[in-house]
Amino acid sequence: MTHRPHQQNAAAAIASAIAASIVFSLNDMGIKFLSGGYPLHEIVLLRSVSALAITLAVLVPFGGGFANLLTRRPLLHALRGVLVVISNMLFFLALASVSLAETTAIFFVAPLLIAALSVIVLGEIVGPWRWSAIAAGFAGVLIVLDPGGEAFRPAALLSLGSALAYGATTMITRLMRFTESAATMTFYVQLFFLVSSAAFGLLFGDGRFSGTGDPSLEFLLRPWVALPPTDLAIVLGIGATSAVGGYFYSRAYANAEAGLVAPFEYAALLMAIFWGIVVFGEWPNGQAIAGMSLIVASGMLVIWRTRVKGAAAAVEARE
Repeated sequence: MTHRPHQQNAAAAIASAIAASIVFSLNDMGIKFLSGGYPLHEIVLLRSVSALAITLAVLVPFGGGFANLLTRRPLLHALRGVLVVISNMLFFLALASVSLAETTAIFFVAPLLIAALSVIVLGEIVGPWRWSAIAAGFAGVLIVLDPGGEAFRPAALLSLGSALAYGATTMITRLMRFTESAATMTFYVQLFFLVSSAAFGLLFGDGRFSGTGDPSLEFLLRPWVALPPTDLAIVLGIGATSAVGGYFYSRAYANAEAGLVAPFEYAALLMAIFWGIVVFGEWPNGQAIAGMSLIVASGMLVIWRTRVKGAAAAVEARE
C-alpha cells in the first residue's frame, strides 16, 4: 500500500508524456503545413493568443486557480520561457526545409546532449555504456543528415540546437516542480511566446528582409498577411494543441523523474512518421530509418543507464 501513491504518480506521468507527444505532433504537423505561405512569428503570435485563452479559461482554473499565477520563481520562469521559445523556433524553422520525421528524429538527440553536457557543466561521471550510446546516437544523426550526400540540408542542424535548448528546459522544469503547477508553467511559456513573436513581427513583419529563396529563412522573414478562415482555424487549433501539450509536458516531469518519463516521448517520432506519410507524402528511405533507429536506441540506452546509476546512488546514500 505504501507504494501506491508513487505508482499512481508514475502512471500519471507516463500517460501525460504520451499525451504531450501526440498533441505536440499535431502542433508540428500544423506548423509545417502552414510554413510555405505565412511567417513563423505571425503563426506563433496567433497560436499564443489561442493558447493563452485556453490556459486562462480552462487549465488555470482546473490547475488550482488564478492565485497560482503569482509565482515565487519569476527568474526561472523567464529562463524557461526563453529556452522554450528558442527550442520551438529552431525546430519550426527546420520543419520548413526538412521532413517532419527527420527533424523529429534529430531532435531526439536531446538525452545524449544532456548526458554529455552533464560531464562539463555538472562534473558528473559518465561511464563507457553511456559514452558508447552518445557516440552511436550522433552516428545516427550523421546517417540521417547525410552531410556528404546530395540531399543534405543545413537547416536540419537547427533541430540539434532545438534539442539542446529542450534539454535545458527539462532540467529547469524539474527544479520548479515543487513550487509551480503545470498550469502556471504553461501560462508563462505562452506569455513568452506572445511577447517574442510580437517582437519578431515588429522587426521582420514588413518583409523587408525576405526574398532569400531559402525555405527556413523565408519562414522567418516573410511579411505578415491576412489568413483566410480555414488557415486561421488551423492556427487557432495549433494554439489549443500548444496549450494542452505544454500542460501535459509539465505534468509529466512534475510527477516523476526524467529517466522514467523521457522514453515515452519517443511516441512523437512514430507520430511524425505517420503525419509525414499521410499529410505530406514524406516516406523515409532506408538510410533515414536506419539513422532514426540508431538515435532512438542510443537515447533509450542513455536514459536506462542514467536510471540505473541514479538507483545505485540512492541505495548507497541509504546505507
